[in-house]
Amino acid sequence: MSKVLVTGANGYIGRYVVCELIQRGHEVIASDINLSDIDNRAIPNSTPIFSGDPDIFQQLSSPDICIHMAWRDGFVHNSEAHMRDLSKHVEFLENMIKGGLKSVSVMGTMHEVGYWEGAIDENTPCNPQTQYGISKNAMRQSLMLTAEKFNIPIHWLRAFYIVSKDLRGSNIFSKIVNAAAEGKTTFPFTTGRNKFDFIDLEDLARLITIASTQTQVSGIINVCTGEPESLASRVERFIRELGLEIKLEYGAYPDRAYDSPGIWGDPSRIQDILANEKCREGKYTTL
Repeated sequence: MSKVLVTGANGYIGRYVVCELIQRGHEVIASDINLSDIDNRAIPNSTPIFSGDPDIFQQLSSPDICIHMAWRDGFVHNSEAHMRDLSKHVEFLENMIKGGLKSVSVMGTMHEVGYWEGAIDENTPCNPQTQYGISKNAMRQSLMLTAEKFNIPIHWLRAFYIVSKDLRGSNIFSKIVNAAAEGKTTFPFTTGRNKFDFIDLEDLARLITIASTQTQVSGIINVCTGEPESLASRVERFIRELGLEIKLEYGAYPDRAYDSPGIWGDPSRIQDILANEKCREGKYTTL
């Protein structure tokens, strides 16, 4: 098994990825500003990843794999932090690779693509419409050049719409759970007509782990289900599943101008990875 560094290990997705990696027998180095809530089986490392130090690879315990999920303001799509931090992310990963890192996985996003109707695959052209999407897209392009130069595999893990009752999240599902806990009976909502690719947080963590620790498929990998569903349908189902006493107030907010009527991931590459996992473990693995 591998020694895996997880940056953003105490984050919304990171905590679940750390647990999944440990469950699969990997040694995990957990990196974050605050490490109070990570799995106690992980090895905490509070070294600042944006220090610019050339020996950052050694400072972070010389891992085999880095799963880079640290990112500020991921749910604030036009935050100034996205472009301001971009060069720091690039410098960090370049120094890790120069230090001897064997494999890099980075969290991407459907927002790199921008406005698109239908399925997204690794060849879909990108025209991002937000600062978040622009910065992630630029980081991917830069990292691919670095990977080619140093001949190491890059897994660019493109995520779509995450479903979770985790109260630390900032998406609509976490906000609804928080609102219900506060005793609210209605929740302001859009029309809910847009169709997205939804995935439960636990399933996403599993796909991230499997994709990051294999060597047969690299490049852009959609960590998704490939099954579009309307936002209204998925949120209403979420409310029923949790038995929440709260109703959606449709039309209280306008739909975002940069959201497509329907956008989802092509899961072909992650399905290939899962098929390889099936062969390796001798059992069937599904989304």
